[in-house]
Parts: sequence; structure tokens; C-alpha cells
Amino acid sequence: MNAPPASSAFKTGNLAAVPPAHSGQESGQESGQELDEPVIVIGGGPSGIRVCQELSRRGVDATLFNAERWLPYNRVKLTPLLSGDVQLGQVTQPLVFPGPGRVMLYSNHSIIDIDRQQKSVTGRFGRTWAYSKLVVCMGSRAHVPPIAGRDLAGVFTFRSFDDVERLVARSFRSRRTVVIGGGLLGLEAARGMAGRGAETWVVEHERHLMARQIDARAGELLARDIAALGLVVRTGRSVGRIIGTDRVEGIELSDGEVVACDTVILCTGIRPNVELARDIGLAVGRGIKVSSSMQTSDPDIYAVGECAEFEGHVYGLVGPGFEQAAAAAAHIAGEAVAYAGSVPATKLKVVGTDLFSMGDVEQLEQRSDIDTPSFEANGGRTYRKLVLQRGRVVGAMALGDWPEINRLQEAIRRRARVWPWQRLRFALIGRLWAERAPVSVREWPRTATVCNCTGVTRGRIGDAVAVGCATVADIRRDTGASTVCGGCGPLLAELLGAAPKREPARAFKPMAMLSIAAALFALATLLVPVWPLARQIDARGIADRLWLDGGWKQASGYALLALSAIVAALSLRKRVEVLRIGDFAIWRLVHVLIGAVTLLVLFLHTGFRLGTNLNMWLMLAFLGAALAGGAAGLTAAVEHRLFATSGQAVRARSVAFWLHVLVLWPLPLLLGAHILTVYFY
Repeated sequence: MNAPPASSAFKTGNLAAVPPAHSGQESGQESGQELDEPVIVIGGGPSGIRVCQELSRRGVDATLFNAERWLPYNRVKLTPLLSGDVQLGQVTQPLVFPGPGRVMLYSNHSIIDIDRQQKSVTGRFGRTWAYSKLVVCMGSRAHVPPIAGRDLAGVFTFRSFDDVERLVARSFRSRRTVVIGGGLLGLEAARGMAGRGAETWVVEHERHLMARQIDARAGELLARDIAALGLVVRTGRSVGRIIGTDRVEGIELSDGEVVACDTVILCTGIRPNVELARDIGLAVGRGIKVSSSMQTSDPDIYAVGECAEFEGHVYGLVGPGFEQAAAAAAHIAGEAVAYAGSVPATKLKVVGTDLFSMGDVEQLEQRSDIDTPSFEANGGRTYRKLVLQRGRVVGAMALGDWPEINRLQEAIRRRARVWPWQRLRFALIGRLWAERAPVSVREWPRTATVCNCTGVTRGRIGDAVAVGCATVADIRRDTGASTVCGGCGPLLAELLGAAPKREPARAFKPMAMLSIAAALFALATLLVPVWPLARQIDARGIADRLWLDGGWKQASGYALLALSAIVAALSLRKRVEVLRIGDFAIWRLVHVLIGAVTLLVLFLHTGFRLGTNLNMWLMLAFLGAALAGGAAGLTAAVEHRLFATSGQAVRARSVAFWLHVLVLWPLPLLLGAHILTVYFY
């Protein structure tokens, strides 16, 4: 089916999906009447679309030129498309513009020339368009290094939709694929090909994988996880040449090793597309040089995204591109906004492993101006490192889950100070801050990042809600949040006031029953009369021997001491990272069960007798701990029914927990004093 002609009209914010336009045919969409001199945006990638959305929101009309034959798509989803985890329709970008500004889209239509004097652009079919302002979002291309044999059949790049199309076709015949480059793109390409059944190798010339995002130890752990999935990793060696006559037959590494293969994928970085800008005389370095308003050396031309260079930095991530797009659109609309640079953040799953990297994390081993405390646990499945400069956090990285990531991102942006007690806590349990009740996303600071894929902050989403966004779809349309992986969707719903679904704790029924039993037993000890003893020696029974015979008293006493020690040891499991073995819910149930058994042994030792003086205080401490523990266990078991929000539930658990601790702390002292009085006095 052909694309509709440029004269087809669509309502603002409701652009229809269009299939790929055939070669030599221009495709256009507009959301209203065409203006004589709109803002022209070159590039249909995420940054180009975001510029148009920001302009549309500010009432500025725009014309968007997309050079590819496909509708604008989400590059982040190219990997799951290659592996077959998503379908074509899930990759295309939602072309929804908020209005009142109107947007026209030309797909399969590249711009080949810019006339700065006439303020016009020329398309590949020879037509010219005048502009009032021009925004260049031409992105970047895959870097092809000068390796001998790179022109052989069977050598591919992995950057665009067309690349994925070719790789999918190739995957059905590939026996062994070698990916050259162990960065993010290379590992994603390797995962995609491995997911289609091809034996896959990764060759990286740096000493470890993902050298720009993580350190050597994290790279070693990542390589281990990748190898466990069946991929072969070679680091510290470069590719000398690609072997073959007409087609790829193998590669030769710098150490002389020859690896037979039939497919090679080059993932050796990207290069900004600056040729057109250079040809028309704009200032160019690694990218197109821009000011804080995103203006180039020509004040009527802006550059945004992977092709832009700001203060020596070229950002290759989506989040900074979106921040630049907002700054450029605001300046075009006459707003006083200055782009101050971005703090690069990567939070994603790399070949099945959670990875986080943010801030100043490159070449840590060669630097002497920083301090880099680290934490490792769970056999290397959890690895965390901080980058501190003069006592302030300027970067961080992690493999595995890190619950503090959102708070840590905010701290890195502020260059927050890390105090000595925080460093000690991090060294012991891998956390900078004490655990606290989860804070609703509505209470996050405005600068906190809600959508890590697109860099959208809580403040920006709050502003969108304030001007009328009433659904998650509205927020997605106006901010771009939750349009990549969708993981922040529940947070968007919470910002709109939706109550999160309350799920019961695992094994909550037996935990509730045991907690009630423990509390009732403790109350019985306080309220039920003591078990009577026989008045005559010849009438003594089992109960009398339990409470009067020294041997039985010793046995029950030592059993009580051992059970108390076990319960105390179990409570350390959630405080000390290295002890976190097995499922927390099961161990919590075991804790409650042993606590109930301890009370039974307490009855066998005392027979409901509180005693006097020291013994009475010891009994009261035991029973108080049992009552508070039963309340804490019952609260955790039925919180999903008692409390409307997780915050209320956590506060209730916290009160019960600290009451439990309050009555427990004198127990070891009283128990020690009791043992001393029995054996020495």
C-alpha cells in the first residue's frame, strides 16, 4: 500500500500510521494547513520527533523530513526485533503531536542541500522548501573501521531498520557469527543473533566489555554471565583481518588466532552525520558545534541529538537528545531556556543482566583524582561501585539490582556529599542510605528521573498533568515517557492518582496463623494461672519433673537458649548482604515458626510461672518480644487487606518492628544475668 500524498490532512495529534514508502516516491502527512515558512526539522529519529512534539506543544508549525523508507521507529527496540521478541508494529514511533502547532511528515525523503542565504532546503527529488528556523537531527551512522576484508559478502553493521532486515534474513543460514565490538550495541547484536540460533562470538579490543560504561571487574562479571548463556567472549584482542575470497570465511585476531565464521557484524561505535553541515560552512568538531540554546554557528540553524556537540561532548543516548530537543524548541518559541549539558545515564538489561552506569565512570583505573569504593555480593551477581571526587558522588555503576538507583541518580546530578557513615554502610551492605518506607513518585523531587529510557523527569510529567494530561496515554504523547520499554507505566499511573494493586505477602496465611498463635500463647502465660504442682512426693507426675528436676530444667533451659540464638541469627539475614541466601518469605516464615516453638519450650521451662525479681523481668522480656513479634508478623501477613497504600503498610510494619526491637534489646543482658545467678550463686 502506498503512502498518502502530501496533501492528505489529519487532525492535530492523530497522525495515521503509514507503511514504508517505495523508492522514488515521496510520502507526506500534515496535521493542518501547510505554512509558507515553517520550522523544518531534518531527521525522523527520536530527537527529531521530540523537537516536533515540543514545537507543536508551543503552537509552532513544523515540517519533518525522514530520510529512511520506514516510518520513524524506536532504535532501542531493534534488538528485540532482531531476536524475534517483538513485531514490526511494536518498533515504530507513535506519531502523535499534542498541538496546537501543526506538523507535516515526509518519509523516504532526504535533504541533500541547505541554502543558508535563501533559508531553504532541497530534497532528493529536487524540490525546495523555505524555512524560518532549521533544526538538524541527522543522528549518526555505524563506524566501519579499516579492517582488511570489510567489503566481503557476509559483513554487516547493526544500526538501522535496514540492518536488522538484512541480519534477520542472514540468521537463517549463519552457523557462526562474530560480533566485532563489545560495547552496548555489540552485545545487543550478539544477543539478537544468538536468540535466532546462531553460534555467536564477541571480540572486543579493550581489556573488558563495555569499557565506556563499567570497570574491569564489572566487565569480568558481565563476561561470565554472557558466557553462561552460550556466547563466546574474547577481550583484549583486536581483529587483524576478515578472511575470505568472495564471502566471509573467518577472522584473524591480533594474536594470530583464526576463528572460522560465515557472518561478521561490525559494532565498533558510531560517527555523527556532519557532512552536510560541514559542506554548508557550519562549525564542526566531532559533531555540529552548538551553544546552550542549541544554535549552531548560524543562529537560524539548530542541531540536536547524536549529531550535536556541546562543550566538547557528543551524547549518543536518547535522554540527552530529548533534553536538547526541549531546549531548542523552547528557544525557537522565544522562551529563555539554556541547555547546561547532560549527565549520561544507562539503565537497561544487557544480555539478560541488569546494568546501570551514570556520570563520570570512564578510565577509572588511570585516574588519581577520584575514590572508587565498591561492593560485591551473591557470588558476583551483585556488584556496585561509586565514583567519589573530593567526597562527592560524581558517578556510579552496577550489575544486578540496586534499589537506590533513582535516589542515586539525583545525588549524582547534585554532586551530593557522601558522609563517612554512608561509606561504611555501603561497604557493609551495599547501600548509601538507610532503608525507609517507599516514597510515592508524587513526592519525588522535580529533577528525579521517572523514565530512564527517555530521561523524562517527575517535574516534566507533573507539568503535563497540570495542563490537562489525564491518562497514561496523554503523558506518553506529551512527554515521551514510557514509550520505550514501558517499565515506568505504573509510576505514571501513580502520578495520576491511581492506587497501585496491593498483593499479599508470600505464605501469608501460615504466617498469620503462627503469629496469632505466638501472641495468644504469650497472653496465656500472663493471664492463665500457673500450672499446679503436686503436694505430695509420691503424687508427682511429668509436669513436676519438668519444673523441679534439675536435669530437665537444664535441658529445657539450654533448648530455650539455643532457639533464642537461632531466632536472633535469622534476623541478621536481612541486615547482612552475604547472609541473604534463599527466599526471604520462606525464612521469615521459619523465623515465626521457631519463635512459636520457643514459647512452647518456655512453657516447659516455667509452667506459666513469671517468677520474681530478675526471673520476672526476664519472663516479661520474653513475652513482650513474643507479643510484639506476633503483631509484626500479623501486620506483614494481612497488610494487603488492612492498608490502602504500600506507604501505610510500611509505616505499620515499621512501628511493629521497632516495638519488637525495643522489648528485645534487654533480653540478652537479662538472659546472661540469669545464667550467672543459676550457676554461680
